[in-house]
Amino acid sequence: MVQKIFEVQAQLKRKLSGIRWVRAENLHFTLKFLGEFQEEKIAPILKALEQSLSATPAFPMNGRGIGVFPDIKRARVLWIGLWAEGLESLAKEVEKVLEAMGFAREKRAFTPHLTIGRWGHFSGSIEHLKEEIERWRDHDFGESWVKEVVFFQSVLKPQGAVYKPLGVLSLGAERSLP
Repeated sequence: MVQKIFEVQAQLKRKLSGIRWVRAENLHFTLKFLGEFQEEKIAPILKALEQSLSATPAFPMNGRGIGVFPDIKRARVLWIGLWAEGLESLAKEVEKVLEAMGFAREKRAFTPHLTIGRWGHFSGSIEHLKEEIERWRDHDFGESWVKEVVFFQSVLKPQGAVYKPLGVLSLGAERSLP
């Protein structure tokens, strides 16, 4: 899946301007963004998530199509859609555990996606962007297995975010896979 993503990203680089492209090492999808919180909460969060996710099996996930957030006229994020039977339930479980620990419930609906680029302010042709989204709307980016949840700290730097892993939680069935 990752190779196909970057093949398409290379083609889009020639067509769309003003985008800060996500590098391979920063490619991830977010189940829940926590924002700022005290460092001493990290260990209890990891423990609670590990207990909760230990019964969740690994599952296949597919990438299909591209889109933008928040909308075509105010595009800020260019993304690839993610589809997986277990993804929604995984996100709900993470949300439930973290809400019980005092974190606010997410107000927006969970939209599984991989961000592949960001605009500071979109200033290109909306028609051109629509054409590219339509061109790649049904593109199949392939399959990848979700085997773990990584708890990241997002460190903002002038050149973009750097993601520092604070913990890795294997999904339940992954523990018994060879």
